[in-house]
Amino acid sequence: MSSASPIAEDRAPEGDHRPSQLRQLAAASVGNTVEWYDWYAYSFLAVYFADQVFPKGAGNSLVPLLSSFAVFAVGFFMRPVGGLLMGAVADRRGRRAALTVTILLMGGGSLLVALTPTYAATGVLAPVVLVIARLVQGLSVGGEFAASTTFLVESAGPGRRGLFSSFQYVSTTLGQLLASGTGALLAALLTEHQMGQWGWRIAFLIGALLSLLGLWIRRGARETLPQAPDAAPTAHPAATEQHAARPGLFEGLRRYPRQSLLICGITAGGTIAYYTWTTYLPTYAQVNAGFDKGEALTVGTLSLVFFALIQPLGGLLSDRIGRKPLLLTFALGFAVLAVPLLHLVTDSFATLLLVQCAGMVLLTGYTSIAAAVNAEVFPARVRAAGIGFPYSLTVALFGGTAPYVGTWFKQAGHPDLFPWYVAVLCLVSFFVYLALPETARRPLDG
Repeated sequence: MSSASPIAEDRAPEGDHRPSQLRQLAAASVGNTVEWYDWYAYSFLAVYFADQVFPKGAGNSLVPLLSSFAVFAVGFFMRPVGGLLMGAVADRRGRRAALTVTILLMGGGSLLVALTPTYAATGVLAPVVLVIARLVQGLSVGGEFAASTTFLVESAGPGRRGLFSSFQYVSTTLGQLLASGTGALLAALLTEHQMGQWGWRIAFLIGALLSLLGLWIRRGARETLPQAPDAAPTAHPAATEQHAARPGLFEGLRRYPRQSLLICGITAGGTIAYYTWTTYLPTYAQVNAGFDKGEALTVGTLSLVFFALIQPLGGLLSDRIGRKPLLLTFALGFAVLAVPLLHLVTDSFATLLLVQCAGMVLLTGYTSIAAAVNAEVFPARVRAAGIGFPYSLTVALFGGTAPYVGTWFKQAGHPDLFPWYVAVLCLVSFFVYLALPETARRPLDG
């Protein structure tokens, strides 16, 4: 592949005032932060609005919470559709076009959640509105990962793909922090009754407004797909040929089936560990150890700050020693330690914080480089859609269902099975990582 690719390097011709790599990083990260704030506000506040939107089962107080987590999982099953459709937009019309659509969809979905009526007032209409809102947000998130992953990695200079990749989860985590911090602040300022009645709606209204901010920031980003309609003019004949024949919707799956399956194997263990440790663990502590709701949110917030800070370290390390050592350490670590770590969860603040931070150190071996590893699997022509569909499908199957599966095991009287479920999936990914070629020092295809 030619070393003069406009994606592989950030050197611009004289007189070309392209935004710097730092500006590219900011455009992707800030917008992604807003996207994920909107998405995660749901999971952090589900314990407050579940009783408002869903009817209680006779004699079982877990029914509304299970229902809200089921809707959380339903949103995930729109993510493969979003990954495919928005990924195709990113491959055909450019990364910026896809990123614009995804953030508008997310803001609209967040506004709809905020306006969801109560079950007492409208009956079954309440959960129907909530489901529609989560389907819209699921479509957005699936497309966001596909477009922002390719945009970030393609914006990186040689030897920096791991570092740039890490900001995918830095910004995702900042979105979680905003959601968790907003929830904790509202819980501190309002009574539990007020939170359950109307306080939770404030967080989703804030998310809708933040989406407009993210949209404005992304306007200044430089397109990284050479054949996109609004990309800077290029003298590369290959880009001209690609523009004449844009990829079809299913071209990535049709032409690269092995790579598509590889994305599934790479993602399976990472997504179950990620959603267990960063999203479900506070609720797991509440349901299984009687942990206080407000304190659980505080522990989640503190551990997420720690998680965000160590992501660039993982990315930098992978640029020096390669991707495989980090992936193998993550997967084997969780396969061995997931069960004992989750069994350590009690109603102790310090213990829960220690368990969550310990898991996040291991998790960084996956999250800090997931974007780079995925992008290095596919050529630029089908990179966004090629990543988006199999990745989002795997996340829907194993990540989005983690809160529901964990709560269901508790309801069924077998809470000890959930840690084993996490460990087994991480072991599967471990064997996939063993078979992966090292791609850290290879030029990015396309």
